[in-house]
Amino acid sequence: MTLSFRGSTVLITGASRGIGLGLAEAFAAAGAALHMLADDEAVLERASALGVRGHVADITDAEAVSAAIGGIGRIDVLVNNAGFERMTPLLDEDPETERIFRRIIDVNVVGTSLVTRRALPRMGEGGAIINTASIWGRVAEPLFGAYVASKHAIIGLTKTWARELGPRGIRVNAVCPGWVRTGAAMNSLARMAERTGRSEEALLVDIVGAQALPGLMEPSDVAGPYLYLASDLARNVTGQTLGVDRGEVPW
Repeated sequence: MTLSFRGSTVLITGASRGIGLGLAEAFAAAGAALHMLADDEAVLERASALGVRGHVADITDAEAVSAAIGGIGRIDVLVNNAGFERMTPLLDEDPETERIFRRIIDVNVVGTSLVTRRALPRMGEGGAIINTASIWGRVAEPLFGAYVASKHAIIGLTKTWARELGPRGIRVNAVCPGWVRTGAAMNSLARMAERTGRSEEALLVDIVGAQALPGLMEPSDVAGPYLYLASDLARNVTGQTLGVDRGEVPW
């Protein structure tokens, strides 16, 4: 089945790379009037290559977000995908760890809320919001306290917003990807290897071995569930978290 989003306006944050770029490619291929937002200039080049609109803004900056999306008349689908992932070991006394902790919460939680609040006046009945959470929003991972907490928060916001926006006919759901071959994930893998003294290859063997299906996912592998949740096929689905992790975490 091929889903069409012709006539629908879609805004994706964190769209210059990784999962966000994979989602942008999928929605563009499905005919959406697409807007890609990220905090780096690369999003303009990526958007141009897809023939869509690109916008640059740090999602923790309310004024920058307002300016970036101010020219979008209507938003049918909002994909809150932007995120920041780093280690924040509880016993690390480096003040930089505290700064990183705050930044993760600011981007992943506060920034997601800021974008949503500013997009809502442009959304009407039938609209869909999809938040990118993580399997670490359902389980825990040592040394990644801030990131794990932020993704648990995203799931909580998803459920709360679904209740708040249901009377307006707007659905809110979350996707929880497992390990996907992105720059952020591979950076985390490298840092985990440094901390544990194990090789990245050995860690990957354990990660893939915990999945029911073998292999590491690519960004394009997770796009389908987002398209589904944004479509009329999911018109009765809201307040849900959908795991896309090859069976790593029991749901």
